[in-house]
Amino acid sequence: MMAEYLLFATERYALPILAPLAQALHASGQSVSAWFADGAAGSQLPGVPNVDLRQALALRPRAVFSAANWVPPFIAGAKVQVFHGFNVQKRDSARGHFRVRGLFDLYCTQGPATTDPFRALAEREGHFAVAQTGWPKLDPLFREDGGASAALRAPAAGRPVILFGSTFTERLSAAPHLYDQIAADIARGERYWLLTLHPKCSEALFARYRALAGAHAAFIEPEQVMAAQRAADVLVSDTSSIVSEFLVQHKPVVTFRNRVPQPHMIDFDEATALPAMLDRALAPEPALMAEIRRYAETIHPYRDGCSSERVIAATEDFLAGELGVLKRKPFGAWTRGLQIRRELGYWGPAKR
Repeated sequence: MMAEYLLFATERYALPILAPLAQALHASGQSVSAWFADGAAGSQLPGVPNVDLRQALALRPRAVFSAANWVPPFIAGAKVQVFHGFNVQKRDSARGHFRVRGLFDLYCTQGPATTDPFRALAEREGHFAVAQTGWPKLDPLFREDGGASAALRAPAAGRPVILFGSTFTERLSAAPHLYDQIAADIARGERYWLLTLHPKCSEALFARYRALAGAHAAFIEPEQVMAAQRAADVLVSDTSSIVSEFLVQHKPVVTFRNRVPQPHMIDFDEATALPAMLDRALAPEPALMAEIRRYAETIHPYRDGCSSERVIAATEDFLAGELGVLKRKPFGAWTRGLQIRRELGYWGPAKR
């Protein structure tokens, strides 16, 4: 019998995370709908109908897959956290990646670096389960993409391809600081650039970077970012989750003033050093490549493009009771649920 599943997101950057999951559910013959709220409202995934809150309640989904920090607890089904990024240490763990709010039943973790802390939290708290599955967003990096990445690379005509991606966090963003150097490198034409910004960056910043598109550069929308990562030889970034995503491919990353620089990065502080950093990244030394491979194994050891299928299998195991019996959710989850109801303007009954 066909089951109903619901995808949930609050930002556009969640779409590349949920798209492979939707494809895997469709491939297994399941019915999939999406509820996109807040910054993701109005977005669309191919072949996935959009629903509003009341329609989501009426669906009574078997599971809700959330690529956001929260999920409405009063919608039916298992609440599954699939994450909206890697832990890149933008803030301390208690406020960031490992914050547990009592809203989720199952955390589908990306690799040992995420799994081990969440399993320790699950053992302590007892009200959620953990399964290491890999991250659906990265599936397209290791599967054929219908020529999307080749199409992005084609205008380079044999030149090295550099992807630039920046966080929206103002104190950490490289975008304002590196603009002049990137513009100068594009003007020289020795390398081909793919430019993208976090959807939350300012419109003024978007306008500046879009204007760089031409014979030596292209601007990439959020929905194209995974294909751009496949197409690029090197990433230039800052303290953004895209750094970890790119490194999983065993490709070098140049970071500008990373909050916690590490041996798998080529980190630098002065914008004028960008050309030299790019030269180094395009001819990486063996020690750097060894650090990149080591780091990739800790954050995401899967290179088969099947993380979405593992998420679905883990969810079914959870629903079958194979991941243990959970304790009741903490009081904080109840108060957070009330806050969500107030924010959404919904005071109807829970659909359990």
